[in-house]
Amino acid sequence: MRDSSEWEPTSYRTHTIGQIVSNGLTLVDSEVSIAGYAETIRGRGAICFLMLRDGTGHIQAFLKKDNMDPDTFDLIQSATRESTIHVTGKVAQKRPPKVAEGEPLPPPEYEVNVTSGEILATADTPLPVGVIDDVKIGLDIRLDNRHLDLRRSHVNAMFQLRSKVLQYGREHLIKEGFMEMNSPKIIASASEGGTNLFPMMYFDTPAFLSQSPQLYKQLAVLGGLERVFEIGPAFRAEKHDTYRHLNEFISFDIEGAWMNDEDVMGVQERMIHHIWSSVSENDMNLIDVINQYKSSQGEDTISVEIPQLPFPRISYCEAIEIVKAGGGGIEWGDDIESHHCDLIAAKYPGFHFLPRWPMAMKPFYIYHNKEEKSSTGGQLSRGFDLNYGRDEMTSGGQREHRVDMLEQNLRDMDLNPDDFKFYTDGFRYGAPPHAGWGLGVARLLMVLTGAGNVREVVLFPRDRTRVTP
Repeated sequence: MRDSSEWEPTSYRTHTIGQIVSNGLTLVDSEVSIAGYAETIRGRGAICFLMLRDGTGHIQAFLKKDNMDPDTFDLIQSATRESTIHVTGKVAQKRPPKVAEGEPLPPPEYEVNVTSGEILATADTPLPVGVIDDVKIGLDIRLDNRHLDLRRSHVNAMFQLRSKVLQYGREHLIKEGFMEMNSPKIIASASEGGTNLFPMMYFDTPAFLSQSPQLYKQLAVLGGLERVFEIGPAFRAEKHDTYRHLNEFISFDIEGAWMNDEDVMGVQERMIHHIWSSVSENDMNLIDVINQYKSSQGEDTISVEIPQLPFPRISYCEAIEIVKAGGGGIEWGDDIESHHCDLIAAKYPGFHFLPRWPMAMKPFYIYHNKEEKSSTGGQLSRGFDLNYGRDEMTSGGQREHRVDMLEQNLRDMDLNPDDFKFYTDGFRYGAPPHAGWGLGVARLLMVLTGAGNVREVVLFPRDRTRVTP
């Protein structure tokens, strides 16, 4: 569970349960106060065994009626599961179990011999979601009761891992010279085109929720910040009902001056390599918790295989040939859809880039060189995707920094350049070549945790039907 070795005492506890479990030998006979959820309560008459759980671990509290206020003892002994309870007592080492001759003794276990306590809040019964019971519950019910679902150890571990992924990704980008920025989420014009927008009224002005920080990242780079990143939300009014789509999502976004598409693909693969390496080094205890649950359900367990650098680059043209060779019906200029990606993933099952897409399939701000064409004569762009197996993780590319080409691209997409003057005006006074990408955090977590649905790794997901909790 969570490392709490540096946590300071609070009004309700001198130690976390994790601190006692990991440092019990030095705490034997010391008085401690702990607080947690009542996972199980066993015993009748004059003794009671209370299993307490907090976000850092589990420990048994031993209550004896003769050693504490009898009324408090009776209240705790009759408390409902998942009630929150605060107890004070001395740490003791539990008697080690018997083992066969020659077998090593297991690590020591500890308990707290309670002298006083109180019920902080009583849990209603029955629980809408089982916390430690092996009961099959649908995802919708779990999401309706996410506050309880989070108390399940493997779910809690997933969101601890999510926090670590954000931490490690941020660490790496800062190490490579990127500085964090924040872009507005209420915007006047579409970031990537006129569709898939959530309209709103901003006082008396029509506005939209931002699809992407794209344009604002670029303006920051044009202003001389050179390397920026953001970890923030974006909103897409897409009517998808799939395992990998949400209408609100969090992404890593970067933009770098004096960089092309290959440069920022390098940033991304190094960041992912750093995340996987850091999890492998520091957080396998969380992976073990998830795998313990998967094993109990008869599911395949996960392993953290650090991806090799560099990731394969399979150009759009090469990908089309792979799909054709595999029997997929596709022609140059068609989109590469999930069932096509299955054929590519058979050859490249891990992370792989798909660069050099046709210009007609990429947003107006993607750079293209008129001399850069496919063997069929089609205009190529400096746009790319990153896939893991069949699933798209990233879109990115080198940006168009020539204002005349930007305005022509807008016209080609039936967009009015006047609606984008706040953006295009930034390119009229000298603009460096630059590039960037956006990487969905939840899709990265799906790969890391083996989750089969993006909603599993988003705390409070928003899709077409869900706006609460």
